[in-house]
Amino acid sequence: MPIFDKPLSELKKYRGVNPRPADFDAYWRAALAELDATPPQAELVPSTAINPHGAECFDLWFNGTAGARVYAKYLRPKTAAARKAAAPRHPALLIFHGYSGHSGDWTDKLAYVSQGFCVAALDCRGQGGRSEDTGGVKGNTHRGQIIRGLGDPDPQKLLFRNIFLDTAQLARVVMAMPGVDPARVGATGGSQGGGLTLACAALEPRIKRAAPVFPFLCDYRRVWDMDLAKDAYEELRAYFRLFDPTHAREKEIFTKLGYIDCQYLAPRIKAEVLMATGLMDTICPPSTQFAAYNKIKSRKRMEIYPDFAHEHLPSHNDKIFEFMRGL
Repeated sequence: MPIFDKPLSELKKYRGVNPRPADFDAYWRAALAELDATPPQAELVPSTAINPHGAECFDLWFNGTAGARVYAKYLRPKTAAARKAAAPRHPALLIFHGYSGHSGDWTDKLAYVSQGFCVAALDCRGQGGRSEDTGGVKGNTHRGQIIRGLGDPDPQKLLFRNIFLDTAQLARVVMAMPGVDPARVGATGGSQGGGLTLACAALEPRIKRAAPVFPFLCDYRRVWDMDLAKDAYEELRAYFRLFDPTHAREKEIFTKLGYIDCQYLAPRIKAEVLMATGLMDTICPPSTQFAAYNKIKSRKRMEIYPDFAHEHLPSHNDKIFEFMRGL
């Protein structure tokens, strides 16, 4: 088969090239301390959009960092809230969407609800859904969210710091819901959703199973070196052209991006991981995905689709379904 990235034998050993900030661990300790000091004040509002048999649907709102009110769709079996404390509780699944998207339709979550799951699907702040983007950074807001805050001297202003924390806050909110077993919560998503699955499992170590699909937000420098700063990563090229045209700050910029590089959060993951990649993926190159996968220390396996790119992977949703049913 043709290849455009490293051979598979090298991918299985690849460790990434993007710089890791020297204070990376301190950065995320401080971020989690901020999250700890942010009461979620979760609110469930019954949805009038759909009324399926056997399921209850809610608009879920909660507080994220930086003063944002964050939205998710929340579905549960009709028996979940009515169960007594001593009764068996339900597993739960967190779902994260692709870049610039939203939480999707209610109906595509019902297969999990039919199996007794509570399901929460996040709207990332500032993207295509209902969550609030409070902004507040110096410098550009041009094009995309990877570079939001990159021109601010304070790396805590990187927007993806807050989005990563939103995933952990959602996990905490769901784990505290009536009828949910906090020891049986999984997370999944593709592309950006795959990156957020990694971030969520890293920042909320109680996540039991994680199923990222071709994760975005990994090993930015490798994307640049492969001349693939286009499509989802196009804003990296735009940033240099607009704000550092001679690349005088290249090392500084990639090092700052290292704070929100999922490969460096991956070693924190305690969940069992089922990951998938297509070896022809030119949107999120396989090497960037392996940079994160190879740093995961927990039980894991990788499903490889040699002829597939950043697209639907046949039968993989079924594999995720069976994987999560093991919660």
